[in-house]
Amino acid sequence: MGMMAKMRSLAPWFILSVGGLFVLFMVLSDSKITTLARANSNIIGEINGEEITYQDFAQMVEQYRKNQIAQTGKDISEDQMDAFRDQVWDALVTQKLINKKMQEYGITVTDEEIVQAITGPNPPQILKQYFIDSTGNFNREAYDAAIRDPKNKEAMIEAENIVRQQLLQQKLQNYLGASVVVSEGEIKRKFIDQNIKMSADWALFSFLTIPDSLVTVTDEEIENYYDEHKEDYKLKERRKLKYVLFKKEPSADDSLYIRKNLEAIVKKLQGDTGTFKTYVEIYSDRPYAQQTVGLDELPENAANLLYKAKPGDVVGPVLTDEGYIVYRLVKKVKSKETVVRASHILIKVKDNNEEEAKKKIYEIYNELKKGADFEQLAREKSEDGTSRFGGDLGWFSKGLMVPEFERAAFRGRIGEILKPVRTQFGYHVIKVTGKTNNKYVIEKIVNQIKPSATTLDEIYNKANDFAYLANKNDFENEAELMKYKVLETLPFAEDAKSIPGIGNSKALLRFAFENSVGDVSDVYKVPTGYVVAMVSEILPAGYKPLEEVKTQIERKLKKEKKVDETMKIAADVKQKIGGDEGDIAKVKTYYPKARVSNVKDFTATGTIPGIGRDYAFINYALTGEIGKVSDPVRSNVGSYLIKVTARTKFDSTMYSLQKKFLRNKLLQQKKARFFNEWIKKLKDEADIVDNRYKFYR
Repeated sequence: MGMMAKMRSLAPWFILSVGGLFVLFMVLSDSKITTLARANSNIIGEINGEEITYQDFAQMVEQYRKNQIAQTGKDISEDQMDAFRDQVWDALVTQKLINKKMQEYGITVTDEEIVQAITGPNPPQILKQYFIDSTGNFNREAYDAAIRDPKNKEAMIEAENIVRQQLLQQKLQNYLGASVVVSEGEIKRKFIDQNIKMSADWALFSFLTIPDSLVTVTDEEIENYYDEHKEDYKLKERRKLKYVLFKKEPSADDSLYIRKNLEAIVKKLQGDTGTFKTYVEIYSDRPYAQQTVGLDELPENAANLLYKAKPGDVVGPVLTDEGYIVYRLVKKVKSKETVVRASHILIKVKDNNEEEAKKKIYEIYNELKKGADFEQLAREKSEDGTSRFGGDLGWFSKGLMVPEFERAAFRGRIGEILKPVRTQFGYHVIKVTGKTNNKYVIEKIVNQIKPSATTLDEIYNKANDFAYLANKNDFENEAELMKYKVLETLPFAEDAKSIPGIGNSKALLRFAFENSVGDVSDVYKVPTGYVVAMVSEILPAGYKPLEEVKTQIERKLKKEKKVDETMKIAADVKQKIGGDEGDIAKVKTYYPKARVSNVKDFTATGTIPGIGRDYAFINYALTGEIGKVSDPVRSNVGSYLIKVTARTKFDSTMYSLQKKFLRNKLLQQKKARFFNEWIKKLKDEADIVDNRYKFYR
């Protein structure tokens, strides 16, 4: 133990980086969750009967969050917290189940093993990597000095926990992987796939070239296929929910608060000598950046303000899709590209009555020339969606409008009413309202409009009130009385990744399968807000009815019959081009719809140009006789005639050199798959109660 005490000396900056990766294992290693104070033990869940308290889980989430901040320099946003808690919970479940199994298997790690791992000739990579110098070499002297420095006792304790968990995981994987083997055939096939190069001429007779009229599928064939493949159409028990969604949306007050706050910031800016960048760093939801943009790339209301602004001006706040934005114009720079802002009035040509449309547009044009208000006339007479905006089309660059309209707009002068122009949409009168070849260098403060805590509470309380009344009375009647829209999901199974129309909510999924028709839920948090649901239907396990899958089966059988036809065509064409000794290039002479090409130096692991990954083609190329045209090779896409023109020989010497490496790589892959499947099975068989939805809203 004396050596252990001496080792507790890793530098804090180092352990902060490393600790974030393994903090969950560290927190769980002593299995103290159920032995902590139970005075306030609100149970958030259970794992095979072992209770998990809210306090312990929240503490673990917070600790992992702090480690992630230390490692990345970034906090976890509120939008990401649900997903983050899910990750922590999943890691908690996994580690608790693994720890239990390691106890059963008698897997332990001694202090001496940890000392040996840290001080031995090959320290763990997770520690070693921070002592690699600029030349890529491990600085052993610096490493040894770091682990023995007495200033960092606490950091070293954490490092020991990391190494302990790594060794435990390694021992467990070795224990489980002892039965995993790699055969000689697997190694050889891997070598062949990676190293044998092939070249081939080929012709593809695609099933798509066979018209539907050449194949027929009878009802009897469909029924026989359905009976023979009935298990393919097996359905698990499914449920449906009726639900009311209370969306997490910002209120008008939330939007007003953000706008007023930014207006105050703009006023403060006007009398402050500090830099705009400083304000961005303090107040913006987006990091500071200088952008050079055209007016056509900006929100229309922002573009109009910046067009009139002078360098140094601060404009806004402007409401955009990002939220409210305050812009500062740094400078204007010349560009080769001109952008134009224009308004128009459109009269459509109806029933091919060209003269009537032309007459109307010229009447409007003459009114405008006499001084009529363009915006007012556009609202009254224009026949497209821009009429409600007074005909304003905003800013646009070349290539966005139809040619006739574009030529007129870009030639016009600002303020000029242009003569009517005919396009495919009808007749237009155009007024150019802005034109520039400037680009605008801008900085911006962005404030997203999010629901405030008060708004979220109000939304939750509405959902909670509805849940209470719906439980007490009738779900749909209460929804109607309160003017809430009732939605219904499509059927879903218990192992569904998400609930149709609602999204990911394991708690709600569990509610659906633990309750009966008519049962009403508590309030559940979902990605878009809060949901109160009622089990509306239970669909028992069974099979999809034939009527539901008949079209699908018919399509499948037609494809199979078309592939059969391509096999016949390919066999016939092979004989016509000269049989085994034939020339693939002649195939199109006898079947013009065929695709004919060649490919050189491809391997079984690569993508074949013009074909992709077709295993039927690859398998023949690996085994077919060189220099001879194949019999038709059946594929999922039709059939091939293939002539292998070259194939490298199996290199026994290279195989001997690579064999050990390939075996180890395949063994690692198989062990990793086995371990992941083992963990999945542990979780599937575990009795897990997750009540987090009751604590987080």
